[in-house]
Amino acid sequence: MSGHSHWATIRRKKGATDAKRGKIFSKFARIIATAARRGGADPEMNLSLKYAIDRARAYNMPNDNIERAVKKGAGGDAAETYQELVYEGYIGGVAMLIEALTDNRNRTAAEVRHALELKGASLGGQGSVAWMFHSKGLIGVQVGSVEEDKLMEIALEAGAEDINVSDNIYEITCSAQDLEKVRKTLIDNGIKPEVAQVSKVPQNYIDVDVSTAHKINALLEKLEDMDDIQEIYTNANMPSEEAETKKG
Repeated sequence: MSGHSHWATIRRKKGATDAKRGKIFSKFARIIATAARRGGADPEMNLSLKYAIDRARAYNMPNDNIERAVKKGAGGDAAETYQELVYEGYIGGVAMLIEALTDNRNRTAAEVRHALELKGASLGGQGSVAWMFHSKGLIGVQVGSVEEDKLMEIALEAGAEDINVSDNIYEITCSAQDLEKVRKTLIDNGIKPEVAQVSKVPQNYIDVDVSTAHKINALLEKLEDMDDIQEIYTNANMPSEEAETKKG
């Protein structure tokens, strides 16, 4: 499945300017602090924290920033607290699931609604989109870092459900419960994941043309620029880079 929006988002974040990288690090700090507050400061005993730290390191977040976020989250009642919110919507027939961590739900709701309306998208009611997505373990391994046959043998034996190639990444999907088992098996066999996390994976993808892809990407950039937005999932199957380049 070419053009999976999840890996396109990762690539976009890794290539962000210094100013935007600072914003990305602030978002990871919020995720890390929340995970530490809920499950403790030891990543070996708190898998949510472990995955959050691994993801932050994948984007080259400095260790000092990570450690400060963990300490802040482990501060108990004195720590800043955030509420998890999920927004559902559509753009060009494509479903969107937007996850936020906020200390002011009214502010975040207004900002999300404004962003969607500005970019020609619509906000749906609770449950209008969520049913299209399942929680899955998602692991990314750089193409070329391991032979494909070897990766498939190890991953499938460890419990992986599917393996695809997208954006020069081997995309390994497994049940959320098997994520740590598959991740650890890969590492034990000398295979280092680029990222490993519980993610929302759509049941089916919708192919979009270049024009619609541009609209979706413009909305993604608008939402990603908001401090409270943490993750955005879509069921869009984007056109190849070559097609987008020809369009531009």
